[in-house]
Amino acid sequence: MKILLLNGPNLQLLGSREPGIYGSNTLQAIVDETVALGRELDCEVVAFQSNIEGELVSRIGNAKVDDFDGIIINAAAYTHTSVALRDAISAVALPTIEVHLSNTASREEFRHHSFIAPVCTGVIAGFGKDSYLLALRAITAKIRREKE
Repeated sequence: MKILLLNGPNLQLLGSREPGIYGSNTLQAIVDETVALGRELDCEVVAFQSNIEGELVSRIGNAKVDDFDGIIINAAAYTHTSVALRDAISAVALPTIEVHLSNTASREEFRHHSFIAPVCTGVIAGFGKDSYLLALRAITAKIRREKE
């Protein structure tokens, strides 16, 4: 099994960016822990981060060609603005889980709407770095059930 782990804008600043909201873990630490869990779950996790919407859209668009079985995405601010990401997720029709470190529903009003949630398998938010680990467990279980 192979999972694409996408991270959007400003997430490369984790660890120093608003630790009261996003925690003190760096993105690399979160990715490393997610990749390690992937090994335990017999799953390859391939991570990619970009501040550029089009690069994220391209990675999603190529996910099937690149033999990914599913996607975990923290689209960050693009969650609330990107029809392009929504359309790419819908087009590839792979199991996809939207993740957020913080609970977006308890934050500013503009963060309450997700363009991508309606085309995702599920959303996990508010558990800090554990949101990623929960998402990986959920998506691998779903993919295994579908292959039975």
